[in-house]
Amino acid sequence: QVQLVESGGGLVQAGDSLRLSCAASGGTFNRYAMGWFRQAPGKEREFVSAIRWSGDTIYYGDSVKGRFTISRDTAKNTVTLQMNSLKPEDTAVYYCAARRTSMLPPRSHVDYDYWGQGTQVTVSS
Repeated sequence: QVQLVESGGGLVQAGDSLRLSCAASGGTFNRYAMGWFRQAPGKEREFVSAIRWSGDTIYYGDSVKGRFTISRDTAKNTVTLQMNSLKPEDTAVYYCAARRTSMLPPRSHVDYDYWGQGTQVTVSS
């Protein structure tokens, strides 16, 4: 059974940086797509970023382009989201997700099969 565990959330000020990590286990991840989504209170789950495990395809949501960077460590089975220049509107619970596929990483949350428990990111103004 695939398990995803996020870490690295917290309370920061606008302009600060945070680094989220997702530790994946229970699968052979060289044929997986990994994604980060976020959900603020009263809002729908929003696409943040996705990466094919090979690392050759990466997508970002429009609201985070140029500020966030996704990467993966194949040896440690971890996916990292480096978040720079944080804004109050980045405040949300951030979720790591996985889908077993060799195709392009999905950008819709409905296409992912496995989810972490989420980690809270709060950005104060």
